[in-house]
Order: sequence, then C-alpha cells, then structure tokens
Amino acid sequence: MRLKFLRKAKNISQLKLALDLNMNQNTISRYETGEHQADYKTLIALADYFDVSIDYLLERTDNPKVNR
Repeated sequence: MRLKFLRKAKNISQLKLALDLNMNQNTISRYETGEHQADYKTLIALADYFDVSIDYLLERTDNPKVNR
C-alpha cells in the first residue's frame, strides 16, 4: 500500500493521520508495514483523505486520479 509514501509526501505524521481519521497510530503503522490490511471502509477513508483512488492506494495503478 502506498500509505507511507502519501503520508510522507504531505508531511503528515502517523499520529496526525490517525487523529484526523479517528484511528489509532499503531493501526496506521501496521497498515504501512503490511502487518494488517485495511478494510473497505478504511480504504475509502484513506483514499478520500489523500484524494487518490483506492486502486492507486493499493498500487494497482500508477494513476492517482479519482474517477467520480
């Protein structure tokens, strides 16, 4: 998942991201390391937060554009 890349590109800490999404910082860390996988609801929240597609977030495409 591109979560760490997106977070660092926006200069956001794991804690800030966790607080903004009402999550635990440890959960963000586990997503970034691949220890856990985000559920559908969380994927939507992360994609919306970074304004990218879920496919981009999951590295299924290199195009971050959201098709709405």
